[in-house]
Amino acid sequence: MLADVLPYLVCPHCGDDLELSGTSLHCPNRHTFDVARQGYVSLLRAPTSFTGDTAAMIDARSTFLGAGHYDPIVRELVAIEPGPGCVTDIGAGIGHYLAAVLDARPDRAGIAVDAAKPALKRAARAHARLGAVLCDAWQDLPIKSGSTGLVLNVFAPRNPVELNRILHPQGKLVVVAPTERHLGELVSAVDMLTVAADKSDQVSARLAPYFTEEHRVLCEFPMALPHRDAAALVGMGPTAFHSEAEDIAAKVRALSEPVAVTGSVTVTTYLPVSTVESDR
Repeated sequence: MLADVLPYLVCPHCGDDLELSGTSLHCPNRHTFDVARQGYVSLLRAPTSFTGDTAAMIDARSTFLGAGHYDPIVRELVAIEPGPGCVTDIGAGIGHYLAAVLDARPDRAGIAVDAAKPALKRAARAHARLGAVLCDAWQDLPIKSGSTGLVLNVFAPRNPVELNRILHPQGKLVVVAPTERHLGELVSAVDMLTVAADKSDQVSARLAPYFTEEHRVLCEFPMALPHRDAAALVGMGPTAFHSEAEDIAAKVRALSEPVAVTGSVTVTTYLPVSTVESDR
């Protein structure tokens, strides 16, 4: 619920605290933000043309993640001990990973951040202690400085400056990124986008000098997917931006069922190494 995360949120325009009144959030400077009927709130600081994943991609993600195929990733995230503060998921999608972490941490509240309204409609209902916020990860985040004990970033964009700012000095950032082996069996068969061999090293380089790598683990697991779930797996990712759903389904149906697919990601934990001055 948004009420659970209000102590960690700020007005995106002036940085003051927010209060809930009826179906709106407001700050002392009278900036007002209406809470959508589905339970999320838009705290965009400035208009943006980026609207995130489509409704079809969100439906596919719900189908695939709901079947438990990425549970090995979930287990890695749940095992990480947060620092003081809330848990924030940047690019949270439907709130699948954040909800699992909150289940394991009954004393924490979680902020699901995403640019896609269809995703936040689901995320707002994913967990009782989860607040869903519409904003652009490349803009200033409407979150108090030093208020987050754990930042999740799973297959999502990341802004090092803002992640550093919101993270508690004893907090951690955890990034899940694909390796070159991830979904390799589907890459050529369904014309999926490829992953660079040094993807994890690239991520660490881009996070410097705000973060230093603490620990990296390879999480690799086999999946045996029915055609429906294999199509959903392709349809929930960036390939869906340039491929029609029926084209994806047709290519998947040409494969033997179940489809043998390798999940291969790195789960890397980072510590903050600098503090960004801010009034937020």
